[in-house]
Amino acid sequence: MTLKNLLRTKSIEALQAETGRPGQLRRVLGLWQLSSIGLGGLIGVGIFVLTGVVAATQAGPAVSLSFVIAGVASGAAALCYAEFASMIPVAGSAYTYAYAVLGELVAWIIGWDLLLEYALVVAVVSIGWSGYLQALLRLFGVELPAWAQGAPGAGEGFRVDLFAMLGSLGVAGLLTLRIEWGARFNTAIVLIKVGAVLLVIAAAAPHIDPANFHPFMPFGFGGVVEGAAVVFFAVFGYDTLTTAAEESLDPQRDLPRAVLLSLAISLTLYIVMSLALTGIVRYDTLNNAAPVANAFAQIGMPWVTLIVSLAAVAGILSVMLAFLLACARIWFAMSRDGLLPAWFAVPHPRFATPYRPTLVAGALCALVAGFYPIREVAELVNIGTLSAFVVICLAVIALRRARPDAERWFKTPFVPYTPLIGIGFSLWLLSKLPAVAWERFVVWLALGLVVYFLYGRRHSRLGRLE
Repeated sequence: MTLKNLLRTKSIEALQAETGRPGQLRRVLGLWQLSSIGLGGLIGVGIFVLTGVVAATQAGPAVSLSFVIAGVASGAAALCYAEFASMIPVAGSAYTYAYAVLGELVAWIIGWDLLLEYALVVAVVSIGWSGYLQALLRLFGVELPAWAQGAPGAGEGFRVDLFAMLGSLGVAGLLTLRIEWGARFNTAIVLIKVGAVLLVIAAAAPHIDPANFHPFMPFGFGGVVEGAAVVFFAVFGYDTLTTAAEESLDPQRDLPRAVLLSLAISLTLYIVMSLALTGIVRYDTLNNAAPVANAFAQIGMPWVTLIVSLAAVAGILSVMLAFLLACARIWFAMSRDGLLPAWFAVPHPRFATPYRPTLVAGALCALVAGFYPIREVAELVNIGTLSAFVVICLAVIALRRARPDAERWFKTPFVPYTPLIGIGFSLWLLSKLPAVAWERFVVWLALGLVVYFLYGRRHSRLGRLE
């Protein structure tokens, strides 16, 4: 096999014409609906849990600076995503962009990575959503039997995480309907959780004690940087909205704006929330599963606990929706290219959604969420996204040199420096992941290469054309 066959690519123009053939998805999403999908993936467990835990264990009140550092790194990748989204408004996000610039094999690897990463995010978040929902129900005296409270090994008498399974299946069912229905539902949830965050910030403001900000960096600047490595994973969900490119009314204009708008809004909320939280209580009291709720209980405002719990349940649900939407659309794009069975590339005859990959992915997520503890599931989540960030940043540099004449509705500023910032930070974070995550990732990658060479390469639509 020659290198040419290994690294087959589609032209930019061919990819731009993808939506002109039969089987396309319906274009119904505007700027604010796309931004809400991005916010749905960005604002969730991070703002209600991660902020307090990182403050208590790594950064202190300077966790706000951790978010600034993480935001710069994530923003560099976001600018690269925005350029590609304006050029190639096709379902598939990083997979499609890699296909256009770096070839079919690299695109397959990234797509295969993201299928695992997005599905596991849904499973992990489903488990977290189940925990918050059960805690909320306990406030009203309702408790599930022990066998239905969690996966085997997660607690005494646990057999299955019932709510986690029902959450995954329910979101999958919603996403098989018209995309605008799911988008409206997601937008409503995003408005609820953003409103709750703003209310929490407003409630905290009169109770901020400047003494709680001293020392501002109790663990030193090194702790702030280590904290940035952790909170980075709370600021990368914007890539989910680019997978809905074919359902955007004006993708060249709206996708870049939605990427940057959703990241800017969420990052601002994270920074202000972290300052408010570490201002009302000492940072070393925040290392628990519900730091925001517990902080307000400490200052005698238990009514905020209920609001935070409701917002967390709603907010985490929208994260599930955003990542399952992204997983299904990458699956759809890979199947349409022939790399996976074409059976998955048939839109719903009535709703024009990629319902087959949505339902199959939802069922797989439900099984994982129902029967595996959250720690085991979470270990593989981060590698796929960071790998995709590296590829996208490299691809922007490569495409600027190979096709400087290609039409770009949005241009990443300061190329190659902006992409290099994204590459450097992503590689550094990849180096911090545990060895067991890499081992399982290598097994998944090896399985993917077997599938590609035995099936994908032979059935590839581009390969058949050659």
